[in-house]
Amino acid sequence: MVQATPFVLVLFLALGAHGLSVEKVLSGWGGQEAAAAGTCSAFSILQCSLTGRWVNDLGSNMTIKIVNANGDFTGIYYTAVSATPRRTKSSPLLGSQHLPYQLNQPTFGFTVHWTFSDSISVFTGQCLVDNDGKEVLKTMWLLRLHEEKPGDDWKATR
Repeated sequence: MVQATPFVLVLFLALGAHGLSVEKVLSGWGGQEAAAAGTCSAFSILQCSLTGRWVNDLGSNMTIKIVNANGDFTGIYYTAVSATPRRTKSSPLLGSQHLPYQLNQPTFGFTVHWTFSDSISVFTGQCLVDNDGKEVLKTMWLLRLHEEKPGDDWKATR
């Protein structure tokens, strides 16, 4: 049994899928949320922006603050799923993407330092716009747990 596995990671690993898809949401009137969807003419270029709040289908969410001119960004991640007995908390994230002015659907990577366990996750992916004009993130990830003994290294990365 995994002792401290934040995020949706355990579920996706158990199912044999190392990918994750999340959709961007916008705050609406009265605190309601709706998936972000754009309307584009046949001649417009679809552009995906990492900035904003993203939610996956299990309820975990992250908010990415402004992406600077170098493509660097920070944010907060909150997981709705965890195997740790501790209460989950918001965790900081730090990342980088290809320069926003160069790519309309950029690749990116970020690290989450889980504040409620001694583990770190790294994500890499691409910000895409689907056929309906919705922004989605397609990611792959690794989770590294802390191990006391070098002989236990084999079970520390998921």
